[in-house]
Amino acid sequence: MREIVQVRNLTKQFRNVTAVWNLSLTLEAGDIFGFIGPNGAGKTTTIKMLATLLRPTSGTAIIDGHDVMLNPGAVRSVVGYMPDDFGVYDDIRVWEYLDFFAAAYRIPRTQRRQVIDDVLALTDLQTKRSSYVDELSRGMKQRLCLAKTLVHDPKVLLLDEPASGLDPRARIEIRELLKELQSMGKTIFISSHILAELSEFCNKIGIIENGQLVVSGDVHSIIDRIRGNLRRVCIEVVSDAEMAARILAQQPGIGQIERDDHQIRAEFTAERDELPRLLTALVESGVKVRAFGEEEMDLEDIFIRLTRGIVS
Repeated sequence: MREIVQVRNLTKQFRNVTAVWNLSLTLEAGDIFGFIGPNGAGKTTTIKMLATLLRPTSGTAIIDGHDVMLNPGAVRSVVGYMPDDFGVYDDIRVWEYLDFFAAAYRIPRTQRRQVIDDVLALTDLQTKRSSYVDELSRGMKQRLCLAKTLVHDPKVLLLDEPASGLDPRARIEIRELLKELQSMGKTIFISSHILAELSEFCNKIGIIENGQLVVSGDVHSIIDRIRGNLRRVCIEVVSDAEMAARILAQQPGIGQIERDDHQIRAEFTAERDELPRLLTALVESGVKVRAFGEEEMDLEDIFIRLTRGIVS
């Protein structure tokens, strides 16, 4: 695949504060990159530098062959930026809002109506075409902001917390819309705190803390690397969970054990092929096991393991 985003040693300093330090990453066309970090970690600053809204102190970023510092105009033509704050737009209708941004991107007047109709259809806002922007729900405003981001058909989308503050239904709608954009071949750089949702459609992630990229790369490769041979085993027994916990504690490789009524969770350091040994030990000791399996590690586990809580 062709590399479409190349970031090398990107740094941004504000007086005595270093917001982003020596950040490097590479995205290929069609990647969905989840950018994860606590508040104040440097996510928004990074995205604004990629969107050419902030000038880096040092380092470089190349997007679709264009340098963000040497040729910002060309970068803006291939990038769609969605900020984390919608802004205030009083007394303006949805189609007027989109027409303004289409004009800003120098889309000819004769083509704007079709472009507006297309992005409204994509974001399922056709029925709101003539509605006033300030009358829309927060979820619809987020979809409208995304529609604005798409008017010039950018190759790369920079989305800063697109699901922030939305109710569960609106978050699902945004998530499905992002999956649709993924199927259209867009490269998406998305920051979010909702780790479980990112794991559903991101193929790559980066975790940033205190301005520094802690880890980045393929989601499954990172999970395997961080987990190593450490596994979490979930067991449900019919009765006598205390005895089951004692038997588990005697097995090689068993670490911390948590027990909640008939549910047992245990850390187990071994290869996956060793899991049946635990089940056999329980059954042979007379424990009636209702369910037994390995709990998969997710993005939240990775985030907790890799970050140190420097920024909260």
